[in-house]
Amino acid sequence: MCSVISRVKPVQRALASTLRLRTNADGLNYAAAQSKRFCPGFSIGAEPLWVTSRSYCARIAATDGLFFRQLFEVESCTYTYLLADTDTKEAVIIDPVLETIDRDLELIKELGLSLKVAVNTHCHADHITSTGLMKKRLAGLKSAISKFSGASADIHLKEGDKIPFGRHSLTVRETPGHTDGCITLVTGDQTMAFTGDALLIRGCGRTDFQQGCAKRLYQSIQEKIYTLPDHCLIYPAHDYLGQTVSTVGEERKFNPRLTKSMEEFVEIMNNLNLPKPDKIDISVPANLVCGLHHV
Repeated sequence: MCSVISRVKPVQRALASTLRLRTNADGLNYAAAQSKRFCPGFSIGAEPLWVTSRSYCARIAATDGLFFRQLFEVESCTYTYLLADTDTKEAVIIDPVLETIDRDLELIKELGLSLKVAVNTHCHADHITSTGLMKKRLAGLKSAISKFSGASADIHLKEGDKIPFGRHSLTVRETPGHTDGCITLVTGDQTMAFTGDALLIRGCGRTDFQQGCAKRLYQSIQEKIYTLPDHCLIYPAHDYLGQTVSTVGEERKFNPRLTKSMEEFVEIMNNLNLPKPDKIDISVPANLVCGLHHV
């Protein structure tokens, strides 16, 4: 397993790998929890030591000619994914975050990539997307999101659509349940799946707001994600325990919620009694207009 955090001092790396709780998709007040539990005397308003570091996983993509980079945003514990064709340099970015737009654009420039599409796996409730501002700073960049998200974008995606970049592409699988507009993006050879907030590592997205439905989520995961090959790598939108990747086979066997029957799963999800995400009242309106509302 590769480290999520690199190019940081040992003490920063230790802190960064430790400060992982349950996902905001599961509703905990992450900032408050990490401050109180791990950093006594560290206020929410103080800037963490590692916030300006470039955090990423340098795992090599299994597909020949495919560049892959997993990036991390510390406040919402969101993973952003950058994929590119190593020959043509055409690239796509998945779930970019407003707070890390400079980092992402710097990396894209350093690597000489031509970013074609910025896609969101759903209308996020815990952070604001950077796709709108990216479009202002990169000529020709297109935004994309599910047609069922209710959000504005240049490209509205549906089941089976492909997002091409060079000789590679991502195929859309609709996986609603966390929200109506959740999608999973799968590489052409089905070796990697970017599951957003639908399937997390040993967990799943909450279903108690934004059109959430536990039954639909269970069906989506069983029918659209668990039907992928066992070796297919699962890359979620969030993780709070320092986990960077799983596989379809692992999740089918070990995910504590998804190893249950549908009835048991619905019962679990309907009784989580979680607080709403801290930024939902800001993030959702902004993300409905590509992250540009009051930004």
